[in-house]
Amino acid sequence: MEDEQALRNDIAEELQEAGYRTCVAADGQQALTLLINTAPDLLLCDITMPGLDGYELLDTLRARHPEFAATPFIFLTALAEPREVVKGKLLGADDYLVKPLDYDLMLATVEAHLRQVKRLRQQHRDEVATLHKAVSGLSGDGADQALDLIALGIVLLDDQGKTTRVNRAARHMADDANVVRIDETGIQALDRFSNRALQAALGDVNNAAVGGEEKVMGVMLQREQQENSVSALVCALPQATAENSWQRPGVAVFLSASHFRQRASKTLLMELFDLTPTEARVAGALAGSARKADIAEELGITQTTVAFHMRNLFDKTRTHRQADLIALILAGPMMVQSG
Repeated sequence: MEDEQALRNDIAEELQEAGYRTCVAADGQQALTLLINTAPDLLLCDITMPGLDGYELLDTLRARHPEFAATPFIFLTALAEPREVVKGKLLGADDYLVKPLDYDLMLATVEAHLRQVKRLRQQHRDEVATLHKAVSGLSGDGADQALDLIALGIVLLDDQGKTTRVNRAARHMADDANVVRIDETGIQALDRFSNRALQAALGDVNNAAVGGEEKVMGVMLQREQQENSVSALVCALPQATAENSWQRPGVAVFLSASHFRQRASKTLLMELFDLTPTEARVAGALAGSARKADIAEELGITQTTVAFHMRNLFDKTRTHRQADLIALILAGPMMVQSG
């Protein structure tokens, strides 16, 4: 997104010559229109634009379009003052490129962020492989009891999107969070923006499952003017054989509600990610709340201390976004309740 046409064309040309497919917009409002039918892997955006500027566009995407929560957002700007950088970082910007642009630096920055996106996607696939195997083979009367032992909400769907199994935690989240609805027809988010992202993820993941492919997508579900939110990790469950495939789920949705206080074992988190006891406590609290203030109050520490431990968690788990860190914490230990 860049309002100067000459620069916009130059940026697109440089990216295309490097092998990237591009989609351009002259301002923030035009970008929002394009994003209705486009799912880019990365966003480059000028700050100073007519109408909806870069800050407002970023704020709108992070607040109302959870489907772009994990999409790197890089500002192009002539505003190199520290306060401008801080403002963008607080809104969720991932990086800055200062005008006049160094195109070699721009291409290196884009490549680095896309490489990180690819690595995180692979990491997510690896981390949920155990969950795939566990839930895809469940059958018989013992399946519901087994799923009810898992504190993470689990909804299993067939290839038509209809519900085949819902564990106790998922039912509680649907009843208490007022964010999702789960019935025999499937799972829906009550907020239209969140539901659009969820249904798109369900469709993409189901297509992958039908085609025998692995696929994982994360979506944050929330409602305006409501603190409760639900993190959804949508995972493909490819059919092992065609025999009796109608009995097997095609998609698993793993849910974590922000106000639920269920925790993975601290010892398990320490062993999985080589964490200190305090880091494991912060990781467990982070899985139940996205706000540093809530975590600080719960653990009796300062927000500065929370931020310090979160930096260590990012380093040890090789993640860079809070949403990715939470998904990894939730998927890795399977959130099995101890009692």
